[in-house]
Amino acid sequence: MADRKNVDFNGIHYGVHSDKGRFRLTPTAIGWKASDKSQVVVAADDLKKLSWIRVARGYGLRIVLKDNTIMKFDGFESEFFEDLSKAVKQFYSLQLEAKELSVKGWNWGRTDFQGSNLIFNVTNRPMFELPLAQAIGANKAGKNEVSINFVDPGQPPPEGVNPKDVDELMDVSFYIPGTVAKESDTKSDEEEPEEEEEVNADIVFYETVKSKLELSQMTTENIVQFQEVLCLTPRGRYNIDMYQDFLRLRGKTYDYKILYSNIIKLFLLLKPDEVHVLLVIGLDPPLRQGQTKYPFLVFQFVREDEIDVELNLDEATLGEKYENKLQKHYDAPTYEVVSSVFRALTGRKVTVPGAYRSHHGAHALKCSMKANEGYLYPLEKSFLFIPKPPTFIPFNEIGVVTFSRVGSTSGGSSRTFDMKFHMRAGNDVQFSSINREEYANLEDFLKSKGVKVKSEAAEETIVTYTDLDDLEDEEDEEYDSSRKKRRTEAASDEEDESRKCLTVWFNSKISCL
Repeated sequence: MADRKNVDFNGIHYGVHSDKGRFRLTPTAIGWKASDKSQVVVAADDLKKLSWIRVARGYGLRIVLKDNTIMKFDGFESEFFEDLSKAVKQFYSLQLEAKELSVKGWNWGRTDFQGSNLIFNVTNRPMFELPLAQAIGANKAGKNEVSINFVDPGQPPPEGVNPKDVDELMDVSFYIPGTVAKESDTKSDEEEPEEEEEVNADIVFYETVKSKLELSQMTTENIVQFQEVLCLTPRGRYNIDMYQDFLRLRGKTYDYKILYSNIIKLFLLLKPDEVHVLLVIGLDPPLRQGQTKYPFLVFQFVREDEIDVELNLDEATLGEKYENKLQKHYDAPTYEVVSSVFRALTGRKVTVPGAYRSHHGAHALKCSMKANEGYLYPLEKSFLFIPKPPTFIPFNEIGVVTFSRVGSTSGGSSRTFDMKFHMRAGNDVQFSSINREEYANLEDFLKSKGVKVKSEAAEETIVTYTDLDDLEDEEDEEYDSSRKKRRTEAASDEEDESRKCLTVWFNSKISCL
Protein backbone atom coordinates (compact mmCIF):
# COMPACT_ATOMS: atom_id res chain seq x y z
CA MET A 1 0.00 0.00 0.00
CA ALA A 2 1.44 3.31 -1.07
CA ASP A 3 -0.40 5.23 1.72
CA ARG A 4 -3.52 5.03 3.83
CA LYS A 5 -5.52 7.52 1.73
CA ASN A 6 -5.87 5.32 -1.33
CA VAL A 7 -4.74 1.99 -2.78
CA ASP A 8 -4.10 1.57 -6.52
CA PHE A 9 -3.83 -1.49 -8.80
CA ASN A 10 -3.06 -1.37 -12.52
CA GLY A 11 -4.00 -3.80 -15.32
CA ILE A 12 -7.44 -4.64 -13.89
CA HIS A 13 -10.49 -5.69 -15.97
CA TYR A 14 -14.07 -4.67 -15.20
CA GLY A 15 -16.79 -7.19 -16.10
CA VAL A 16 -16.65 -8.08 -19.80
CA HIS A 17 -14.84 -4.86 -20.74
CA SER A 18 -11.94 -5.74 -23.05
CA ASP A 19 -9.62 -2.89 -21.93
CA LYS A 20 -7.52 -2.90 -18.80
CA GLY A 21 -7.76 -0.04 -16.32
CA ARG A 22 -6.66 1.43 -13.03
CA PHE A 23 -8.45 0.21 -9.91
CA ARG A 24 -8.46 2.47 -6.84
CA LEU A 25 -9.85 2.22 -3.30
CA THR A 26 -10.38 5.41 -1.27
CA PRO A 27 -12.23 5.98 2.04
CA THR A 28 -15.22 7.43 0.16
CA ALA A 29 -15.49 5.25 -2.95
CA ILE A 30 -14.15 2.50 -5.22
CA GLY A 31 -13.27 3.49 -8.77
CA TRP A 32 -12.04 2.00 -12.04
CA LYS A 33 -10.88 3.90 -15.13
CA ALA A 34 -9.77 2.42 -18.47
CA SER A 35 -7.46 3.81 -21.14
CA ASP A 36 -10.48 4.62 -23.35
CA LYS A 37 -11.79 6.95 -20.59
CA SER A 38 -14.47 4.47 -19.48
CA GLN A 39 -14.92 4.62 -15.73
CA VAL A 40 -16.98 3.20 -12.87
CA VAL A 41 -17.39 4.72 -9.41
CA VAL A 42 -19.12 3.09 -6.42
CA ALA A 43 -19.82 5.07 -3.25
CA ALA A 44 -18.60 3.54 0.00
CA ASP A 45 -22.10 3.80 1.55
CA ASP A 46 -23.45 1.49 -1.20
CA LEU A 47 -21.09 -1.41 -0.41
CA LYS A 48 -22.61 -4.50 1.18
CA LYS A 49 -20.16 -7.37 0.70
CA LEU A 50 -16.76 -8.00 -0.95
CA SER A 51 -15.35 -11.39 -1.91
CA TRP A 52 -12.01 -12.64 -3.25
CA ILE A 53 -12.30 -15.49 -5.73
CA ARG A 54 -10.19 -17.36 -8.27
CA VAL A 55 -11.17 -16.54 -11.86
CA ALA A 56 -9.94 -17.17 -15.41
CA ARG A 57 -7.75 -14.03 -15.39
CA GLY A 58 -5.95 -14.62 -12.10
CA TYR A 59 -7.99 -13.47 -9.09
CA GLY A 60 -11.10 -11.36 -8.94
CA LEU A 61 -12.90 -9.00 -6.58
CA ARG A 62 -16.65 -9.52 -6.40
CA ILE A 63 -18.58 -6.56 -4.94
CA VAL A 64 -22.23 -6.86 -3.85
CA LEU A 65 -24.07 -3.56 -3.40
CA LYS A 66 -26.95 -2.90 -1.03
CA ASP A 67 -29.43 -3.09 -3.93
CA ASN A 68 -28.00 -6.60 -4.67
CA THR A 69 -26.23 -5.39 -7.81
CA ILE A 70 -23.05 -7.38 -8.41
CA MET A 71 -19.86 -5.86 -9.84
CA LYS A 72 -16.81 -7.88 -10.84
CA PHE A 73 -13.17 -6.85 -11.23
CA ASP A 74 -10.44 -9.32 -12.16
CA GLY A 75 -6.80 -9.48 -13.13
CA PHE A 76 -5.37 -9.28 -9.60
CA GLU A 77 -2.28 -11.21 -8.51
CA SER A 78 -2.45 -13.59 -5.55
CA GLU A 79 -0.15 -11.36 -3.46
CA PHE A 80 -2.61 -8.46 -3.77
CA PHE A 81 -5.02 -10.13 -1.34
CA GLU A 82 -3.32 -8.85 1.81
CA ASP A 83 -3.26 -5.19 0.68
CA LEU A 84 -6.88 -5.38 -0.50
CA SER A 85 -8.01 -7.00 2.74
CA LYS A 86 -6.39 -4.32 4.89
CA ALA A 87 -7.76 -1.49 2.74
CA VAL A 88 -11.31 -2.88 2.78
CA LYS A 89 -11.25 -3.26 6.56
CA GLN A 90 -9.73 0.18 7.14
CA PHE A 91 -11.82 2.18 4.66
CA TYR A 92 -15.21 0.42 4.79
CA SER A 93 -15.14 -1.64 8.00
CA LEU A 94 -15.91 -4.76 5.95
CA GLN A 95 -14.27 -8.17 5.80
CA LEU A 96 -12.82 -9.33 2.47
CA GLU A 97 -13.98 -12.94 2.31
CA ALA A 98 -11.84 -15.43 0.38
CA LYS A 99 -14.19 -17.90 -1.37
CA GLU A 100 -13.17 -21.27 -2.72
CA LEU A 101 -14.76 -22.61 -5.90
CA SER A 102 -16.05 -26.12 -6.36
CA VAL A 103 -13.83 -27.99 -8.81
CA LYS A 104 -15.34 -31.47 -8.38
CA GLY A 105 -17.00 -31.34 -11.78
CA TRP A 106 -20.38 -32.43 -10.44
CA ASN A 107 -23.44 -31.44 -12.45
CA TRP A 108 -25.89 -31.47 -9.54
CA GLY A 109 -26.16 -29.00 -6.68
CA ARG A 110 -28.27 -26.11 -5.41
CA THR A 111 -29.11 -22.75 -6.92
CA ASP A 112 -29.07 -19.39 -5.20
CA PHE A 113 -30.26 -16.05 -6.54
CA GLN A 114 -28.34 -12.87 -5.68
CA GLY A 115 -29.68 -9.82 -7.42
CA SER A 116 -29.89 -10.63 -11.13
CA ASN A 117 -27.30 -13.42 -10.84
CA LEU A 118 -27.98 -17.14 -10.52
CA ILE A 119 -25.29 -18.97 -8.52
CA PHE A 120 -24.90 -22.74 -8.81
CA ASN A 121 -23.42 -24.23 -5.62
CA VAL A 122 -21.92 -27.69 -5.17
CA THR A 123 -21.23 -28.81 -1.58
CA ASN A 124 -21.81 -25.20 -0.41
CA ARG A 125 -19.19 -23.84 -2.79
CA PRO A 126 -20.00 -21.78 -5.90
CA MET A 127 -19.33 -23.59 -9.16
CA PHE A 128 -20.51 -20.92 -11.65
CA GLU A 129 -22.69 -17.83 -11.96
CA LEU A 130 -25.16 -16.87 -14.67
CA PRO A 131 -25.88 -13.16 -15.29
CA LEU A 132 -29.63 -13.18 -15.88
CA ALA A 133 -29.42 -9.56 -17.02
CA GLN A 134 -27.89 -10.89 -20.24
CA ALA A 135 -30.59 -13.55 -20.77
CA ILE A 136 -33.31 -13.13 -23.38
CA GLY A 137 -35.80 -15.52 -21.81
CA ALA A 138 -36.61 -18.77 -20.10
CA ASN A 139 -38.87 -21.67 -20.99
CA LYS A 140 -39.97 -25.04 -19.69
CA ALA A 141 -38.53 -27.41 -22.27
CA GLY A 142 -40.10 -30.48 -20.67
CA LYS A 143 -41.17 -32.08 -17.42
CA ASN A 144 -38.85 -31.06 -14.55
CA GLU A 145 -36.72 -29.10 -17.02
CA VAL A 146 -36.11 -25.35 -17.33
CA SER A 147 -33.94 -23.70 -20.00
CA ILE A 148 -32.44 -20.20 -19.91
CA ASN A 149 -31.55 -18.57 -23.24
CA PHE A 150 -28.76 -16.02 -23.67
CA VAL A 151 -27.66 -13.55 -26.33
CA ASP A 152 -24.46 -11.69 -27.10
CA PRO A 153 -23.74 -9.31 -24.19
CA GLY A 154 -23.14 -6.51 -26.68
CA GLN A 155 -19.37 -6.33 -26.44
CA PRO A 156 -17.45 -6.38 -29.76
CA PRO A 157 -14.81 -9.08 -30.27
CA PRO A 158 -11.13 -8.20 -29.80
CA GLU A 159 -9.36 -6.50 -32.69
CA GLY A 160 -8.25 -8.88 -35.42
CA VAL A 161 -10.64 -11.63 -34.26
CA ASN A 162 -13.39 -12.90 -36.52
CA PRO A 163 -16.79 -12.66 -34.75
CA LYS A 164 -17.55 -16.19 -35.99
CA ASP A 165 -14.59 -17.48 -33.99
CA VAL A 166 -15.94 -16.09 -30.71
CA ASP A 167 -17.64 -18.62 -28.42
CA GLU A 168 -20.63 -17.53 -26.39
CA LEU A 169 -23.11 -19.21 -24.10
CA MET A 170 -26.43 -19.88 -25.86
CA ASP A 171 -28.52 -22.08 -23.54
CA VAL A 172 -28.34 -23.65 -20.10
CA SER A 173 -30.81 -26.37 -19.05
CA PHE A 174 -31.58 -27.38 -15.48
CA TYR A 175 -33.26 -30.62 -14.42
CA ILE A 176 -35.23 -29.96 -11.22
CA PRO A 177 -37.07 -32.97 -9.74
CA GLY A 178 -39.27 -33.18 -6.67
CA THR A 179 -41.61 -30.76 -4.92
CA VAL A 180 -41.25 -27.87 -2.49
CA ALA A 181 -43.60 -26.28 0.03
CA LYS A 182 -45.64 -23.42 -1.35
CA GLU A 183 -45.23 -20.17 0.56
CA SER A 184 -48.46 -18.61 1.77
CA ASP A 185 -49.05 -14.97 0.86
CA THR A 186 -51.08 -14.23 4.00
CA LYS A 187 -50.24 -15.84 7.30
CA SER A 188 -51.50 -14.96 10.79
CA ASP A 189 -50.04 -16.09 14.13
CA GLU A 190 -53.56 -16.70 15.48
CA GLU A 191 -54.47 -19.11 12.68
CA GLU A 192 -53.97 -22.77 13.32
CA PRO A 193 -51.07 -24.34 11.39
CA GLU A 194 -52.28 -26.18 8.33
CA GLU A 195 -50.58 -28.67 6.10
CA GLU A 196 -48.32 -26.85 3.67
CA GLU A 197 -49.28 -27.17 0.02
CA GLU A 198 -46.57 -28.64 -2.18
CA VAL A 199 -45.82 -27.59 -5.74
CA ASN A 200 -43.37 -28.85 -8.34
CA ALA A 201 -39.87 -27.52 -7.76
CA ASP A 202 -39.34 -26.81 -11.47
CA ILE A 203 -42.38 -24.50 -11.51
CA VAL A 204 -41.03 -22.50 -8.56
CA PHE A 205 -37.59 -22.26 -10.19
CA TYR A 206 -39.09 -21.19 -13.52
CA GLU A 207 -41.21 -18.46 -11.93
CA THR A 208 -38.22 -17.20 -9.94
CA VAL A 209 -36.06 -16.97 -13.07
CA LYS A 210 -38.83 -15.11 -14.91
CA SER A 211 -39.17 -12.61 -12.06
CA LYS A 212 -35.41 -11.99 -12.11
CA LEU A 213 -35.51 -11.47 -15.86
CA GLU A 214 -38.31 -8.96 -15.50
CA LEU A 215 -36.47 -7.18 -12.68
CA SER A 216 -33.26 -6.90 -14.70
CA GLN A 217 -34.99 -5.89 -17.94
CA MET A 218 -37.72 -3.59 -16.67
CA THR A 219 -35.70 -0.41 -16.22
CA THR A 220 -38.66 1.57 -17.55
CA GLU A 221 -42.38 1.00 -17.78
CA ASN A 222 -43.73 -0.60 -20.91
CA ILE A 223 -45.15 1.64 -23.60
CA VAL A 224 -48.11 -0.63 -24.33
CA GLN A 225 -49.17 -4.24 -23.86
CA PHE A 226 -51.15 -6.41 -26.30
CA GLN A 227 -52.70 -9.36 -24.50
CA GLU A 228 -53.38 -12.92 -25.66
CA VAL A 229 -52.20 -12.43 -29.26
CA LEU A 230 -52.44 -15.63 -31.33
CA CYS A 231 -49.12 -16.67 -32.84
CA LEU A 232 -49.22 -19.27 -35.63
CA THR A 233 -45.42 -19.72 -35.82
CA PRO A 234 -44.34 -20.68 -33.20
CA ARG A 235 -47.78 -21.83 -32.08
CA GLY A 236 -49.24 -20.29 -28.92
CA ARG A 237 -50.77 -17.21 -27.36
CA TYR A 238 -48.48 -14.48 -26.06
CA ASN A 239 -48.68 -11.16 -24.27
CA ILE A 240 -46.60 -8.62 -26.20
CA ASP A 241 -44.99 -5.99 -23.97
CA MET A 242 -43.54 -3.10 -26.00
CA TYR A 243 -40.66 -1.10 -24.48
CA GLN A 244 -38.47 1.65 -25.91
CA ASP A 245 -35.64 -0.62 -27.12
CA PHE A 246 -37.11 -4.13 -27.07
CA LEU A 247 -40.26 -6.20 -26.73
CA ARG A 248 -41.08 -9.21 -24.62
CA LEU A 249 -43.18 -12.23 -25.62
CA ARG A 250 -44.69 -13.81 -22.52
CA GLY A 251 -46.51 -17.10 -22.89
CA LYS A 252 -47.39 -19.99 -20.62
CA THR A 253 -44.33 -21.98 -21.68
CA TYR A 254 -41.93 -19.52 -23.31
CA ASP A 255 -40.69 -16.06 -22.39
CA TYR A 256 -38.52 -14.06 -24.82
CA LYS A 257 -36.86 -10.71 -25.13
CA ILE A 258 -36.44 -9.38 -28.70
CA LEU A 259 -34.43 -6.26 -29.49
CA TYR A 260 -35.97 -3.96 -32.08
CA SER A 261 -32.60 -3.92 -33.84
CA ASN A 262 -33.08 -7.66 -34.51
CA ILE A 263 -36.34 -7.02 -36.41
CA ILE A 264 -35.44 -6.64 -40.09
CA LYS A 265 -38.79 -7.08 -41.89
CA LEU A 266 -42.48 -6.45 -41.27
CA PHE A 267 -45.37 -7.76 -43.40
CA LEU A 268 -49.09 -7.07 -43.00
CA LEU A 269 -51.09 -9.53 -45.11
CA LEU A 270 -54.80 -10.23 -45.58
CA LYS A 271 -55.65 -13.94 -45.67
CA PRO A 272 -57.73 -15.17 -48.64
CA ASP A 273 -60.65 -15.83 -46.28
CA GLU A 274 -60.81 -12.02 -45.78
CA VAL A 275 -61.57 -12.65 -42.10
CA HIS A 276 -58.05 -12.71 -40.66
CA VAL A 277 -55.00 -10.47 -41.01
CA LEU A 278 -51.44 -11.74 -40.54
CA LEU A 279 -48.52 -9.73 -39.11
CA VAL A 280 -45.23 -11.37 -40.09
CA ILE A 281 -42.03 -10.30 -38.29
CA GLY A 282 -38.62 -11.19 -39.75
CA LEU A 283 -35.80 -11.67 -37.22
CA ASP A 284 -32.01 -11.76 -37.52
CA PRO A 285 -30.76 -13.57 -35.51
CA PRO A 286 -33.81 -15.86 -35.43
CA LEU A 287 -35.77 -16.77 -32.32
CA ARG A 288 -34.72 -20.11 -30.82
CA GLN A 289 -36.74 -22.76 -29.01
CA GLY A 290 -34.26 -25.46 -28.11
CA GLN A 291 -32.70 -26.63 -31.38
CA THR A 292 -35.45 -25.05 -33.52
CA LYS A 293 -34.90 -21.62 -35.08
CA TYR A 294 -37.71 -19.27 -36.09
CA PRO A 295 -36.54 -16.53 -38.50
CA PHE A 296 -40.15 -15.34 -38.83
CA LEU A 297 -42.95 -14.83 -36.30
CA VAL A 298 -46.51 -15.04 -37.68
CA PHE A 299 -49.27 -13.37 -35.63
CA GLN A 300 -52.93 -13.62 -36.60
CA PHE A 301 -55.68 -11.08 -35.88
CA VAL A 302 -59.39 -11.09 -36.59
CA ARG A 303 -60.04 -8.33 -39.09
CA GLU A 304 -63.11 -6.95 -37.32
CA ASP A 305 -61.62 -6.94 -33.79
CA GLU A 306 -60.90 -3.48 -32.38
CA ILE A 307 -58.79 -2.28 -29.46
CA ASP A 308 -58.85 0.83 -27.29
CA VAL A 309 -55.43 1.56 -25.72
CA GLU A 310 -53.43 4.53 -24.48
CA LEU A 311 -49.64 4.62 -24.78
CA ASN A 312 -47.54 5.20 -21.69
CA LEU A 313 -45.72 8.16 -23.27
CA ASP A 314 -46.00 11.89 -22.74
CA GLU A 315 -46.62 14.36 -25.55
CA ALA A 316 -43.02 15.65 -25.48
CA THR A 317 -41.58 12.16 -26.04
CA LEU A 318 -44.07 11.45 -28.83
CA GLY A 319 -42.99 14.58 -30.63
CA GLU A 320 -39.23 14.60 -29.99
CA LYS A 321 -38.20 10.94 -30.02
CA TYR A 322 -40.87 9.39 -32.23
CA GLU A 323 -41.58 12.44 -34.42
CA ASN A 324 -45.34 12.02 -33.91
CA LYS A 325 -45.29 8.61 -35.63
CA LEU A 326 -47.16 7.33 -32.57
CA GLN A 327 -50.44 8.55 -31.18
CA LYS A 328 -51.24 8.97 -27.53
CA HIS A 329 -54.54 7.12 -27.88
CA TYR A 330 -55.69 4.43 -30.31
CA ASP A 331 -59.22 3.24 -30.98
CA ALA A 332 -59.05 1.20 -34.19
CA PRO A 333 -58.83 -2.38 -35.51
CA THR A 334 -56.26 -4.37 -33.53
CA TYR A 335 -54.08 -5.25 -36.49
CA GLU A 336 -53.79 -1.57 -37.46
CA VAL A 337 -52.76 -0.51 -33.96
CA VAL A 338 -50.20 -3.31 -33.54
CA SER A 339 -48.63 -2.77 -36.95
CA SER A 340 -48.46 1.01 -36.41
CA VAL A 341 -46.69 0.60 -33.06
CA PHE A 342 -44.23 -1.92 -34.53
CA ARG A 343 -43.48 0.36 -37.46
CA ALA A 344 -42.78 3.36 -35.21
CA LEU A 345 -40.67 1.54 -32.60
CA THR A 346 -38.61 -0.55 -35.03
CA GLY A 347 -38.25 2.06 -37.76
CA ARG A 348 -39.02 -0.62 -40.38
CA LYS A 349 -41.34 -0.27 -43.33
CA VAL A 350 -44.45 -2.46 -43.28
CA THR A 351 -44.79 -4.42 -46.54
CA VAL A 352 -48.34 -4.99 -47.78
CA PRO A 353 -49.66 -7.01 -50.76
CA GLY A 354 -49.07 -5.49 -54.19
CA ALA A 355 -50.98 -5.56 -57.47
CA TYR A 356 -51.13 -9.37 -57.81
CA ARG A 357 -54.55 -10.99 -57.59
CA SER A 358 -55.34 -14.66 -57.79
CA HIS A 359 -58.01 -16.17 -60.05
CA HIS A 360 -60.55 -15.54 -57.26
CA GLY A 361 -59.32 -12.00 -56.52
CA ALA A 362 -57.28 -12.82 -53.40
CA HIS A 363 -53.81 -11.52 -52.55
CA ALA A 364 -52.40 -15.04 -52.19
CA LEU A 365 -52.81 -18.50 -53.64
CA LYS A 366 -53.24 -21.71 -51.71
CA CYS A 367 -50.54 -24.36 -52.09
CA SER A 368 -48.40 -26.85 -50.20
CA MET A 369 -44.74 -26.90 -49.28
CA LYS A 370 -43.85 -30.55 -48.73
CA ALA A 371 -46.51 -31.76 -46.24
CA ASN A 372 -47.48 -28.28 -45.02
CA GLU A 373 -50.42 -26.38 -46.46
CA GLY A 374 -50.31 -22.60 -46.56
CA TYR A 375 -50.53 -19.46 -48.65
CA LEU A 376 -48.00 -18.07 -51.11
CA TYR A 377 -48.03 -14.27 -51.37
CA PRO A 378 -46.57 -12.78 -54.59
CA LEU A 379 -45.37 -9.36 -53.37
CA GLU A 380 -43.75 -6.51 -55.28
CA LYS A 381 -40.16 -7.66 -54.65
CA SER A 382 -40.47 -11.16 -53.25
CA PHE A 383 -42.57 -14.22 -52.53
CA LEU A 384 -43.60 -15.12 -48.98
CA PHE A 385 -45.03 -18.49 -47.94
CA ILE A 386 -46.78 -18.73 -44.57
CA PRO A 387 -47.55 -19.90 -41.97
CA LYS A 388 -45.31 -22.98 -41.66
CA PRO A 389 -42.50 -22.95 -42.46
CA PRO A 390 -42.37 -19.21 -43.28
CA THR A 391 -40.29 -18.93 -46.46
CA PHE A 392 -39.03 -15.66 -47.92
CA ILE A 393 -37.93 -15.68 -51.60
CA PRO A 394 -36.60 -12.37 -53.04
CA PHE A 395 -36.90 -11.97 -56.81
CA ASN A 396 -33.20 -11.11 -57.21
CA GLU A 397 -32.20 -14.49 -55.75
CA ILE A 398 -34.33 -16.54 -58.19
CA GLY A 399 -32.52 -18.14 -61.12
CA VAL A 400 -35.50 -19.65 -62.92
CA VAL A 401 -39.01 -20.85 -62.08
CA THR A 402 -40.14 -24.20 -63.49
CA PHE A 403 -43.81 -25.15 -63.84
CA SER A 404 -44.68 -28.83 -64.00
CA ARG A 405 -47.88 -30.86 -64.46
CA VAL A 406 -49.57 -27.90 -66.14
CA GLY A 407 -50.70 -30.12 -69.06
CA SER A 408 -51.81 -33.74 -69.18
CA THR A 409 -50.80 -36.41 -66.73
CA SER A 410 -51.36 -40.09 -67.50
CA GLY A 411 -53.84 -39.31 -70.28
CA GLY A 412 -56.02 -37.11 -68.08
CA SER A 413 -56.29 -33.38 -67.40
CA SER A 414 -54.53 -32.18 -64.19
CA ARG A 415 -56.46 -29.88 -61.85
CA THR A 416 -53.29 -28.73 -60.05
CA PHE A 417 -49.69 -28.00 -60.96
CA ASP A 418 -46.33 -27.62 -59.22
CA MET A 419 -43.90 -24.71 -59.18
CA LYS A 420 -40.19 -25.00 -58.38
CA PHE A 421 -37.87 -22.07 -57.65
CA HIS A 422 -34.28 -22.74 -58.70
CA MET A 423 -32.32 -20.28 -56.57
CA ARG A 424 -29.03 -18.70 -57.61
CA ALA A 425 -27.44 -20.10 -54.44
CA GLY A 426 -28.04 -23.64 -55.75
CA ASN A 427 -30.97 -24.74 -53.60
CA ASP A 428 -34.51 -25.43 -54.82
CA VAL A 429 -37.83 -24.49 -53.25
CA GLN A 430 -40.92 -26.32 -54.52
CA PHE A 431 -44.62 -25.62 -54.05
CA SER A 432 -47.27 -28.14 -55.08
CA SER A 433 -51.05 -28.55 -55.37
CA ILE A 434 -51.60 -25.11 -56.91
CA ASN A 435 -54.99 -24.68 -58.56
CA ARG A 436 -54.75 -24.98 -62.38
CA GLU A 437 -56.70 -21.74 -62.73
CA GLU A 438 -53.83 -19.80 -61.12
CA TYR A 439 -51.30 -20.71 -63.82
CA ALA A 440 -51.97 -17.90 -66.29
CA ASN A 441 -51.98 -15.09 -63.67
CA LEU A 442 -48.88 -16.44 -61.98
CA GLU A 443 -46.94 -16.82 -65.21
CA ASP A 444 -47.82 -13.28 -66.33
CA PHE A 445 -46.83 -11.92 -62.90
CA LEU A 446 -43.40 -13.60 -63.00
CA LYS A 447 -42.72 -12.36 -66.52
CA SER A 448 -43.70 -8.81 -65.53
CA LYS A 449 -41.10 -8.96 -62.73
CA GLY A 450 -38.37 -10.15 -65.10
CA VAL A 451 -38.16 -13.64 -63.59
CA LYS A 452 -37.24 -16.39 -66.03
CA VAL A 453 -39.98 -19.00 -66.49
CA LYS A 454 -39.70 -22.52 -67.88
CA SER A 455 -42.60 -24.93 -68.34
CA GLU A 456 -42.35 -28.68 -68.63
CA ALA A 457 -45.73 -28.69 -70.35
CA ALA A 458 -44.04 -28.01 -73.73
CA GLU A 459 -42.73 -31.56 -73.73
CA GLU A 460 -46.19 -33.00 -73.06
CA THR A 461 -49.26 -33.42 -75.30
CA ILE A 462 -52.13 -31.12 -74.41
CA VAL A 463 -55.38 -33.06 -74.58
CA THR A 464 -58.65 -31.25 -75.42
CA TYR A 465 -62.18 -32.42 -74.69
CA THR A 466 -62.59 -33.49 -78.37
CA ASP A 467 -59.43 -35.51 -78.11
CA LEU A 468 -60.77 -37.09 -74.94
CA ASP A 469 -63.95 -38.19 -76.81
CA ASP A 470 -61.89 -39.69 -79.64
CA LEU A 471 -59.63 -41.31 -77.09
CA GLU A 472 -62.63 -42.88 -75.37
CA ASP A 473 -63.89 -44.29 -78.72
CA GLU A 474 -60.47 -45.74 -79.46
CA GLU A 475 -60.31 -47.24 -76.01
CA ASP A 476 -63.77 -48.81 -76.50
CA GLU A 477 -62.70 -50.34 -79.81
CA GLU A 478 -59.48 -51.64 -78.29
CA TYR A 479 -61.46 -53.04 -75.36
CA ASP A 480 -63.95 -54.87 -77.65
CA SER A 481 -61.15 -56.23 -79.82
CA SER A 482 -59.17 -57.49 -76.87
CA ARG A 483 -62.33 -58.98 -75.36
CA LYS A 484 -63.07 -60.98 -78.55
CA LYS A 485 -59.46 -62.09 -78.66
CA ARG A 486 -59.59 -63.27 -75.06
CA ARG A 487 -62.82 -65.18 -75.78
CA THR A 488 -61.26 -66.87 -78.85
CA GLU A 489 -58.14 -67.77 -76.90
CA ALA A 490 -60.21 -69.09 -74.01
CA ALA A 491 -62.36 -71.24 -76.37
CA SER A 492 -59.24 -72.56 -78.05
CA ASP A 493 -57.67 -73.41 -74.72
CA GLU A 494 -60.87 -75.14 -73.60
CA GLU A 495 -61.00 -77.23 -76.81
CA ASP A 496 -57.34 -78.27 -76.38
CA GLU A 497 -58.02 -79.27 -72.77
CA SER A 498 -61.02 -81.41 -73.82
CA ARG A 499 -58.89 -83.18 -76.39
CA LYS A 500 -56.26 -83.93 -73.76
CA CYS A 501 -58.85 -85.32 -71.35
CA LEU A 502 -60.42 -87.51 -74.09
CA THR A 503 -57.02 -88.86 -75.13
CA VAL A 504 -56.14 -89.72 -71.53
CA TRP A 505 -59.50 -91.41 -71.02
CA PHE A 506 -59.24 -93.32 -74.32
CA ASN A 507 -55.71 -94.52 -73.52
CA SER A 508 -56.73 -95.59 -70.03
CA LYS A 509 -59.56 -97.70 -71.46
CA ILE A 510 -57.22 -99.42 -73.88
CA SER A 511 -54.74 -100.16 -71.16
CA CYS A 512 -57.51 -101.71 -69.04
CA LEU A 513 -58.50 -104.04 -71.90
